[in-house]
Amino acid sequence: MDNSRRSLVAAAAFGDHPGMAILSDKWIRQQALDNGMIEPFVEAQRRDGCISYGLSSYGYDARVAPEFKIFTNVDSAVVDPKDFASNSFVDRETDVCVIPPNSFALARTVEYFRVPKDVLVICLGKSTYARCGIIVNVTPLEPGWEGHVTLEFSNTTPLPAKIYANEGACQFLFLQGNEPCEVSYADRAGKYMGQKGVTLPRL
Repeated sequence: MDNSRRSLVAAAAFGDHPGMAILSDKWIRQQALDNGMIEPFVEAQRRDGCISYGLSSYGYDARVAPEFKIFTNVDSAVVDPKDFASNSFVDRETDVCVIPPNSFALARTVEYFRVPKDVLVICLGKSTYARCGIIVNVTPLEPGWEGHVTLEFSNTTPLPAKIYANEGACQFLFLQGNEPCEVSYADRAGKYMGQKGVTLPRL
């Protein structure tokens, strides 16, 4: 999916709201360089023999770090969002993560994000992975939130699937509201504020 189509998807998802705009490469660059919105920041798309990452027309393609938690059922653990068992995963530090068939892995972005108070960030997976049956899932980054973004890679295929560390994983789109929100994620001390590394579910 190219950038223009992604922009249309974002517009359709959020409606034709007066004052809400998808923000450009110029705005993203300025916020990253002046206010540390994205660190480290890559000012142009890089695609030399890798899955592309860096600044695009209306978004930013983030990289996946070489830290993975791969789902395993060795101990017959139950996946419970309210009482998550750490033995549901095995940890791997690797340049190429292999996800078993019909399984998933948690990872994180290389980049650390700091979201402005009047901006909501949504994420879409890279088409390179989507066309291989690998789905990347990220909930929206709320106004005022900061941290490494935890990524979930779902392998929907009956075959093992590879994820390449330090290469593009997903694209973030920045949507500016009509005004700053009254209460930001930071104001309400959200449970994932300032997270670093791969973060498991918290209650």
